[in-house]
Amino acid sequence: MAPSSDHPGVQAAQDPVKLIAIRDGALSLDEVFRAVGDDAAGGTALFVGTVRNHDGGADVDTLGYSSHPSAEAEMRRIAEKVVAEYPVRALAAVHRVGDLSVGDLAVVVAVSCPHRGEAFEACRKLIDDLKHEVPIWKHQKFSDGTEEWVGAC
Repeated sequence: MAPSSDHPGVQAAQDPVKLIAIRDGALSLDEVFRAVGDDAAGGTALFVGTVRNHDGGADVDTLGYSSHPSAEAEMRRIAEKVVAEYPVRALAAVHRVGDLSVGDLAVVVAVSCPHRGEAFEACRKLIDDLKHEVPIWKHQKFSDGTEEWVGAC
């Protein structure tokens, strides 16, 4: 990653990918936010995905996430792609697996960059690509007794 200016306080981060994980327990906003702290970053964008109480017109009671053994490596690959495209100072992404309830945190991602616009764009790219490319599946259970599997997050 190239520095965004010649200012002496702006040095390339050694490894901007600070935290990539698949977790089977509760996620922490504080952990992800702390992971992307960087004195040369002027903007930090954080996205939190939560379990909502509905999908496709049906009431969701619970859901479960499961992942392929390659999921964490795929998350890292996507993170490195985002780092190559944007002036990322630090990046973190954590996804939950297992049984979750409405309101639980399912995914938390954060990116810090020299400026806010870059941070917003990089964070959006990160979550969108994670959702579409990482082999994580969602099994939703609805109030009417039906169930549904949804692929890739």
